[in-house]
Amino acid sequence: MKLPSRLLSIGALGAALLSSTAAFAHGDVACPNEPKAEWRPQMELQRQLVDKGWRVRQVKTFSTCYEVYGFDDKGERVEAFFNPKTFERIQPSAETAPSPKK
Repeated sequence: MKLPSRLLSIGALGAALLSSTAAFAHGDVACPNEPKAEWRPQMELQRQLVDKGWRVRQVKTFSTCYEVYGFDDKGERVEAFFNPKTFERIQPSAETAPSPKK
């Protein structure tokens, strides 16, 4: 009956790999440590982004940032992070800037 224990080991390894991949999607986000009482509402950020031409699918809290999933004003899919007090966009340090178009 070694087969079930091997399957469990393979399943555990697969689950560990999947969870670590999800963590890398965020890169290294340096979220500010703003007091919760000073955070502005998520809906206010969403309205502001929609007014700028974004299509926002979801806004949620990630660490001490707001994380936004959707499409920016150019129609490109984005996962963006914002300071919850100032709504300043925070770039993950692992994210590289797009190369300029010629």
